[in-house]
Amino acid sequence: MGRDAAGEGPRSDEEPLTDELLRELISSPTPIDFTDAHNITHRSLSDYLNRLLEAKGLRRADVVRAAGINETFGYQIFKGQRNPSRDKVLQLALAMGCDLTETNRLLKAAGVNELYCKDRRDAIILFCIDRGLGLQQVDEQLYRFHEDTLGS
Repeated sequence: MGRDAAGEGPRSDEEPLTDELLRELISSPTPIDFTDAHNITHRSLSDYLNRLLEAKGLRRADVVRAAGINETFGYQIFKGQRNPSRDKVLQLALAMGCDLTETNRLLKAAGVNELYCKDRRDAIILFCIDRGLGLQQVDEQLYRFHEDTLGS
């Protein structure tokens, strides 16, 4: 498996590169023709969360517990019944061991801002995710640098 042209992680050999898709989109008669041909839809947070669970071989109950999120609220997020805050999405991403790309995709699917390296708090979180740190370690680093923790 290679990386796609946007550096967005592994891709199967059958999956077209982002550059190839962009060229195809530009040459399509309408954007709808392109999106229909490639079955491109809006990715909901619950769909992406559940896909990540399956891909990573995780159990929802374990992730919700590791994220420190109320069990009922956590299940509602996974079912698409509740919209979590940005920090709750980050807690879930950390509990799932998501990399930077997966974390930003989760944030985008949740309709919130992706991590931004020019924001001090986000920079700390980005740094920690890149090094594979868990939620407790991220919160320790945020506290150490006098930033709001995720679990606060």
